[in-house]
Amino acid sequence: MSAPDGSPVGAERSIGQLFASATTEMSALVHDEIALAKAQLKQDVKRGAVGGGAFAAAGAVLLFSLPMLNFALAYGIRTWSDWNLAICFVLSFTANVLVAVVLALIGVIFAKKAKKSQGPQKVAASMKETAGVLQNVKPHPRPERVEDTVKAVARSSS
Repeated sequence: MSAPDGSPVGAERSIGQLFASATTEMSALVHDEIALAKAQLKQDVKRGAVGGGAFAAAGAVLLFSLPMLNFALAYGIRTWSDWNLAICFVLSFTANVLVAVVLALIGVIFAKKAKKSQGPQKVAASMKETAGVLQNVKPHPRPERVEDTVKAVARSSS
């Protein structure tokens, strides 16, 4: 097993190596959090697009189906019953409106899901927490004399 810089675990590493390793790991953490934010934002945009597509489909269905469906349904109702033709047209229009309402409700559901998702906010909070931890880190006190440094290194290696 080896450390990220290739040195064996348990072997003494210099302060420079430790700092380089910490910097590399911190950089990887920041890059991973950015990638997570992008992935969550992409998912939110996808949900919003589905909701928008459902709204567009509702409008298209209502617009393009009205003439043909109204005539076909009205004459179909007139054939099955002896009602006035005007009442048959009103009933066919009502059926088209109901289809459009169902599609609009689907659009509302997807729009609410996209709005509720707080993926980027979670990542931002995590990044702020990481920054807060790093700001509170205090360096270890350094010995003033060279002999103290040698003794500290000797104690840590034993």
